[in-house]
Amino acid sequence: MNIYDFDGTIHRGDSSFAFYRYCLLHRPYIILLLPAQLFGVVLYLLKRIDLTKMKEFLYLYYRWIDAEKMAKQFWDQDIPKNIYTWFEEYPCDNKVLVSASPEFFLQTACEKLGIGTLIASKIDPKTGKALGPNCSGQEKKRQFLEQFPDAEPENSFFDKSKDLYVSNLAKHRYKIVRGIPHEQN
Repeated sequence: MNIYDFDGTIHRGDSSFAFYRYCLLHRPYIILLLPAQLFGVVLYLLKRIDLTKMKEFLYLYYRWIDAEKMAKQFWDQDIPKNIYTWFEEYPCDNKVLVSASPEFFLQTACEKLGIGTLIASKIDPKTGKALGPNCSGQEKKRQFLEQFPDAEPENSFFDKSKDLYVSNLAKHRYKIVRGIPHEQN
């Protein structure tokens, strides 16, 4: 079993932000929500709301688009140019993606990349509302162990130190730096 983070690890950069840019290009009227989105960021920075609530502000635009349909269209053009080549160099039959990005959004990417299990933030694609906690940091580990309590992963791949909670479960850990895996002790 291999465990993967997605943004900055398998995918070059932040896929949720790339999707937002894609949606802006195809549905420019969502720019009208920018003041509300920025308000949510400010509330988060002032520690008035948590990360999960802040992301609800960012995902407000889901109410104005067909997010599921647009996500499928997005992945058709994004995957060929933004998936790091190292991903194919570590074959594994049991791939588990653990990400803070929305679950519905990553589903198509997982299908295209041959990733069998997806653990991610549960977000309503019609409203942008969180249906559970943001799958980040310790929450990634909690959700992974809830689904695989007896797992002994062989490899984990990550790009940020907050991913270490789940990455430390694996025998071998690889930090991705500028698209290149570096084994960690």
